Amino acid sequence: MKITFLGTGTSQGIPVIACDCAVCRSSDPRDNRLRTSVWIQVNGKSFIIDTGPDFRQQMLRASVRDLDAVIFTHQHKDHTAGLDDIRAFNHKNQRDIPLFGRESVLNQIRTEFAYAFGDYRYPGVPHFELHFIENRPFEIEGISVTPIEVMHHKLAVFGYRIGDFTYITDTNFISEEEQEKIKGSRVLVLDTLQKEPHLSHFTLSQSLDLIDKLNIPQTYLIHMSHKLGKHADVEKELPANVRLAYDGLVIEM
Repeated sequence: MKITFLGTGTSQGIPVIACDCAVCRSSDPRDNRLRTSVWIQVNGKSFIIDTGPDFRQQMLRASVRDLDAVIFTHQHKDHTAGLDDIRAFNHKNQRDIPLFGRESVLNQIRTEFAYAFGDYRYPGVPHFELHFIENRPFEIEGISVTPIEVMHHKLAVFGYRIGDFTYITDTNFISEEEQEKIKGSRVLVLDTLQKEPHLSHFTLSQSLDLIDKLNIPQTYLIHMSHKLGKHADVEKELPANVRLAYDGLVIEM
């Protein structure tokens, strides 16, 4: 399995003209983060988790040539807004692209991209094939995927486990029952927004406490805002089995 981090940041972490913080002014490319998304290649198949506003740029930057499916964690715009650009893969592969997500997520996508689902679809609009999933294992192209339900304040979000790889973004609470699904993973990817308390995201200390409890051999932190600090500085504070992910990082397992 090959994992490529397409984006590791959040809308709060993108350098903007109005921000003059150390992260936004950093010359370290690891501090320049697009919205969170990951590309998974396994057994000859190619999956993307989430299509944020930077989707097109991420596909071009990572040279993603084929796409078998998109899996959604939840319906927030920073995880869905770039979906229209899936049309390039429709054209290349001459088929609809399967989308996997809970019913509420895909229904929102159906509403927001209504032009792709009408009786008459303008030539060139994206073509999707919707697959509603629940909190139980499912398969994509013969690959088993296990959802892990976590809470993003009051919104239920799906993380996913594929083999020994677990990916969880946008959460501030994971029940004991769902934590059991994570145990035994070789690699965990986990939401960590900042150091200060937050309504709907894990802080750095909360993530580290959970990682220690689950005893995961290697964890990569994602969905980082500029409030977390510069990559090089934060890395010095982390235990050996925890690293900050960065855009373009590739791991193989």
